[in-house]
Amino acid sequence: MAAERFGSSAGGTYPPLAQVRERLKVGWYRSPLAPGTLRQLMQRSDLHGWLQAGGHLLLLVALGVLTFWLWSTGRWTLFGVALFAHGTVASFMVGVAPHELAHGTVFRTRWLNTLFLYTFSLLSWWDPFDYGTSHTYHHRYTQYREGDRENLLPLHPSVGPLFVPQLFTINLLSRPGRVFGKGGLISAVVITAMTAFGAVGSANVPAREWIRALHLDQPDEARKSRWWARAQLLFHGGVVAAGIVTGLWVLPILISAAPFIAGWLSYAVGMTQHCGLRGDVADFRKSTRSIKLDPITSFLYWRMGWHIEHHMYAGVPCYQLKKLARAVANDMPPARTLLGAWREMRLTWRRQQADSRFEYDTPLPATAGVTRPSASEDKDAEAMAASIGELPPPTLAEDQ
Repeated sequence: MAAERFGSSAGGTYPPLAQVRERLKVGWYRSPLAPGTLRQLMQRSDLHGWLQAGGHLLLLVALGVLTFWLWSTGRWTLFGVALFAHGTVASFMVGVAPHELAHGTVFRTRWLNTLFLYTFSLLSWWDPFDYGTSHTYHHRYTQYREGDRENLLPLHPSVGPLFVPQLFTINLLSRPGRVFGKGGLISAVVITAMTAFGAVGSANVPAREWIRALHLDQPDEARKSRWWARAQLLFHGGVVAAGIVTGLWVLPILISAAPFIAGWLSYAVGMTQHCGLRGDVADFRKSTRSIKLDPITSFLYWRMGWHIEHHMYAGVPCYQLKKLARAVANDMPPARTLLGAWREMRLTWRRQQADSRFEYDTPLPATAGVTRPSASEDKDAEAMAASIGELPPPTLAEDQ
């Protein structure tokens, strides 16, 4: 979810996505569930939605108010600490909060999903329209390179001397690389402005090549993306203007720059999703990684530590993923710790420098199944298993 600096090209020529949809049919392995379990787990709740989405937004606003008060009273040391905390929470708006809201599974009431999706996306410079198209392909063809370049393997779990300091201060200089996103603050502003005028950028940058492919495939969503970029420029331009007129220069920092401040934790957890794992394999347990997290980080990360489970049954709301994980535990590799995941990614990256084809092959427990099970007794079990919520644009939804 966090953009990284990566200098290589897009890595090849890919067929049009319309052709991919026609010829690439992935028979995904999904862990079997007892009859009725999936239907129960897919139930959405406005109460749980408010606790997750409303709680995240309330925490962000509360820390912003505290940081503003400390700034206004000249308590600079405490201001710095509060700003770091505010940025840490705000950084999880970049692709994390909009992710589950884009699936439409957070609230039972549909317009609440949409309202919070646009709110978090507006604040974080996120593009929900390009992302809706991209993430539809990501779920249908997870890590199959022809149909999913949202994360283009291999990914570099960077701990570079120029990058890490930005994670603990403000990410100004990072550029789009091999993951979906706009990069750091400067790049995000530039790309948003380019999008507003219909420009995409160089196809030699994998992230921009992917956007170009998505726009060719879904021109209606590309038009929405352009209008959204214009709305973002107006909003954030208004925030900057208000800061200049009032002399409250801290306002643009607390609102427009906040998603790029103290991104250390969101980067640390976000990179674990697919980095170092196998591509072109019809088993989410091989291409995706689940990690154990403490309750606070899990809340900020919208429960996406259970990432294999999310890919396997993407119609299950984030607040039900822990129950899903328990239901399929015997069929899953053990969830890694965050430190263990990073150790695994770094060791894999070193191996990949000598052998570019190397991918970490996650071992499965002896109790795990490997043959795709038949449909359960639920009459619509297959459709439910393949559900990714309300994520797909209309034309892709018709092509389910």
